[in-house]
Amino acid sequence: MNKETKQKLVPIWERINLTLEEAAAYSGIGVGKLRELTNEPDCDYVLWIGGKRLLKRKQFEKYLEKQFSI
Repeated sequence: MNKETKQKLVPIWERINLTLEEAAAYSGIGVGKLRELTNEPDCDYVLWIGGKRLLKRKQFEKYLEKQFSI
């Protein structure tokens, strides 16, 4: 089983971490805006793996629940 097949087995809403593209599809927020938000030094829902960023889904959801606009 290759990497893409494994990723498709776990639905987005059950994943612990999301790529920018997955987070954009999940939240309806554009990739560019997500990049801008996750570049902030106090962003607590981003996980950096080298140069790759993943969004911690549950923390990202909590962040969105508190926001009036972004």
